[in-house]
Amino acid sequence: MFGLEPHVLLLLVVCLLAACAFEFVNGFHDTANAVATVIYTNTLRPWVAVVWSAFWNFIGVFAGGIGVAMGIVYLLPVESLVDQNVYHGIAMVGALIVAAIIWNIGTWYYGIPSSSSHALIGSILGVGIAYSMLSGGHGSGVNWSKAGESGLALLLSPVLGFTFTIAMMFALKRFGSKALFKEPRKRRPPPLFIRLTLIGTCTLVSFFHGSNDGQKGVGLIMLILIGIVPVHFALDNSKNPFDLRDSLTKVEYVINRVNAADLSATDQQLLAQMREQTTDLDRVFAGKKTVADLPKQARFEIRRDILLLANRGKQLLGSEHVSLNTTDRTTYDDAVKHMKEFTDYAPWQVLLMVSLSLACGTTIGWQRIVKTIGERIGKEHLTYAQGASSELVAAAMIGLSTQSGLPTSTTHVLTSSIAGSMVASRGVKNINPEMVRSIMLAWVLTLPVTMVLAGGLFLLFRSFGN
Repeated sequence: MFGLEPHVLLLLVVCLLAACAFEFVNGFHDTANAVATVIYTNTLRPWVAVVWSAFWNFIGVFAGGIGVAMGIVYLLPVESLVDQNVYHGIAMVGALIVAAIIWNIGTWYYGIPSSSSHALIGSILGVGIAYSMLSGGHGSGVNWSKAGESGLALLLSPVLGFTFTIAMMFALKRFGSKALFKEPRKRRPPPLFIRLTLIGTCTLVSFFHGSNDGQKGVGLIMLILIGIVPVHFALDNSKNPFDLRDSLTKVEYVINRVNAADLSATDQQLLAQMREQTTDLDRVFAGKKTVADLPKQARFEIRRDILLLANRGKQLLGSEHVSLNTTDRTTYDDAVKHMKEFTDYAPWQVLLMVSLSLACGTTIGWQRIVKTIGERIGKEHLTYAQGASSELVAAAMIGLSTQSGLPTSTTHVLTSSIAGSMVASRGVKNINPEMVRSIMLAWVLTLPVTMVLAGGLFLLFRSFGN
């Protein structure tokens, strides 16, 4: 399979199983975000709520696209981490998966809602920094631009969740029914309208959790496949690489219209590098007529050139010294977008692996964090209004993040939203300070702990392959 030696294939399978285990843990770790409100308001029985949530998590993975997945992939410049020693790639993915799983299980055991997104991103950054510390790394182990975008999204999500939920609670108080603010009676479901509303918000959170968090698992598996068997997964095998040539011609036309004399020294270097990439792509396709004529290694070379071309082109065309008209810029953008369709993809088998892992995990282990969300964030039992407003805000923010291709933390958004609903209900004193401190401590520690843990494991695992 894939032309790999048996022991390398075994290690690949182990890495894929570990990635599925991460999504499984993510499922039971984050399930409470969707089901806590419907359980604590007696809207649905616990197991009905969990199975319902699992189903919509499954659907969400397939419907969410791959924008967030590619954001995870490009946190690390994978091309710089793939070398002649396949064990280095295995060390990379093995370390980041193990570190993320250890942190998720630890926080779950103590019933502390923490972010699987933070854990995964922290692990990736830790591996990247550790790689850059090795001889020859030269600080290139992390895509800091993409990391900054992801970090900003994760940082803003709890603040916005808290603020928007307070605003929604005030709106419900002014325009909504008083029945929304009653405390649920034991073992008695709410009125039909309220019940349907809460089921709807639970469904939305579950669906958008699958579409966002599921994509992180997709990105993780693609990171494994590209890192260990790049020859087979560098490009989308369902597409014909020769279809790239028309877009390549358009890119060459546009960059040839850039006047190098008007550019700064840095921009001139970018332009020269872009021409190197287009020349290299022309060389790969020269004299070839069918896909069978392309050497297997050429697929990875095509991927590398497309990604470098896209990144450098984005920098160059953003320069004030480049005077291209709107038509040329549109032509370039459309051509590069078409070329990246060959590199930014995920096979349906990967989506199925992730969706099944996430759905199965959703049905297990949810009780600990449900109790924290339902009882321990605030000093009062969740009311119907608090549950509905928290989940509606969370679903909207997660959905917007998914459409923007940015990872966000379902846990961060929902716990901060519930805290906002508690404040809107009876003021800041309605927050349980001890539990909030524990949650915030977990949020603060997640990145540094997972970075150190993943970096240390990477150096350890990599030493075995030398």
